[in-house]
Amino acid sequence: MRILLTNDDGIHAQGLKLLESIACELSDDVTVVAPESDQSGVAHSLSLSDPLRLREIGPRHFALKGTPTDCVIMGVRRILADRPPDLVLSGVNRGQNVAEDVTYSGTIAGAMEGAMLGIPSIALSQAYGGAVGRPLIEWGATEAHAAPVIRTILAAGIAAGGLINVNFPACAAAEVTGIELTRQGRRNAELMRVEERRDGRGFPYFWLMFQRGAYEHEEGTDLAALAAKKISITPLRLDLTDNDSRLRFEKVFARR
Repeated sequence: MRILLTNDDGIHAQGLKLLESIACELSDDVTVVAPESDQSGVAHSLSLSDPLRLREIGPRHFALKGTPTDCVIMGVRRILADRPPDLVLSGVNRGQNVAEDVTYSGTIAGAMEGAMLGIPSIALSQAYGGAVGRPLIEWGATEAHAAPVIRTILAAGIAAGGLINVNFPACAAAEVTGIELTRQGRRNAELMRVEERRDGRGFPYFWLMFQRGAYEHEEGTDLAALAAKKISITPLRLDLTDNDSRLRFEKVFARR
């Protein structure tokens, strides 16, 4: 099995090194193509106005000045063009990718691009706790459980046009209480705020800031699974069509 790895935290991220060790449990044919710098929050963006600069930093290890989406395209269409990968793994992200994170995440986007190219794709993320700005990251849950989870997913098969989002809870490996197949949750709409600051000359600039708020862990969601120290596995689809609303609007417009 030929595996392509990418992430959004950058080529030197600790989670990417962990992902490579996990991939090597599955295959001896592993190639890494990851962003040169942190691309967190870039979602499924392409570099259309800037050239893609590629550096080979080691055997089968490439750093790209671009987004995770760019990395997967470069890996599939250029670096591994002789024989495309059989699997794309994106991560392991430093922090969970659940609820609305799915629409922002470059980690998810790497797997999305793999799915768009017809390749089974899985995004992996490790939740963490601790104070904002001083996160305490325990990678043990991912390290112990990722390879068996990936094997099981591949044995079951990933539907065409779909991808799998896997999140590991913020606890030690021995404290993981199980695995749950989940749906995408939803947090409080007040998650994001804009903070104004002043530079040395008194001119304003702004930071987008995450703020912790109260929200319910609705049963069956990725948020609830992580809160219960479970591994969350959420199948996602590239087709964003809301079929219930489509059918409802069909009836409305048919009466016009």
